[in-house]
Amino acid sequence: MTERVLAAVASAAGSPVSEARAVAGGDVNRALRVALEDGRVLFVKHRGDMPGDAYRAEADGLAWLAEAGALRLPEVVAVGVQEPAFLALEWLDRGEPGPDRDERLGRGLAALHAAGAAAFGGPRDNWIATLPQANAPCGTWAEFYARRRLEPLARRAVDAGLLPPATLEHLDRLAGRLPDLCGPPEPPARLHGDLWSGNAMTGPAGEPVLVDPAAYGGHREMDLAMMRLFGGFSARVFAAYEEAFPLAAGHADRVDLYQLYPLLVHVVLFGGGYAGSFTRALTRY
Repeated sequence: MTERVLAAVASAAGSPVSEARAVAGGDVNRALRVALEDGRVLFVKHRGDMPGDAYRAEADGLAWLAEAGALRLPEVVAVGVQEPAFLALEWLDRGEPGPDRDERLGRGLAALHAAGAAAFGGPRDNWIATLPQANAPCGTWAEFYARRRLEPLARRAVDAGLLPPATLEHLDRLAGRLPDLCGPPEPPARLHGDLWSGNAMTGPAGEPVLVDPAAYGGHREMDLAMMRLFGGFSARVFAAYEEAFPLAAGHADRVDLYQLYPLLVHVVLFGGGYAGSFTRALTRY
């Protein structure tokens, strides 16, 4: 499999491979550090059962987020959508955090969100980890959050026996209350979509770098709620964000609401204690 991936990368990048070695690729993908004969070094993600469309969608998401010019993201070099599917990105060495790295992350994320999106949703569906993520636009954020985020994954979890059937009835009642619970109306923000600490690395110059997005247009508190769910971000990040782009009144009361979706993702992917965490969060509403 690896040899076929390397051959496909060499063909797509227009240069033979001079060296390749396996590196950490996270929970979903296998990954390679690939040096090309023309001097470029790439980070190549691949997985035998990952549809090529998932890598194409991720590449599009990286490019869309980079358009904002707010934070560094790895440049896309090549995408393989046929077997073997892969995503080849520029290789970024991990550096030591600069003294203002957290402030730069907070201000940069604020600028990314402020860059906005055309709608609540996106021009194409994409993936979060190995789960398909529907992005067909909706007229309001409340509708999008209910119909495109919470309901599809909850139904999948119920069908798999990971959550009780009553969950769907509870979510249906919640959907009717979301226009009031979601806070003051805001225009669509440009979201990373999967912003846990592992997807915010430090680049070679000590700068913040975002990786592995599941990007779409949504409410900016979604990214911030996920950042708080699993920790790993300092108070300085959030303070810098708030200074650059103040949040609407009541935002602290909406953190649990916007953590429902990442918790559902983890219920479907991992089951176990995440089902209890999701149910406890849901019962608050």
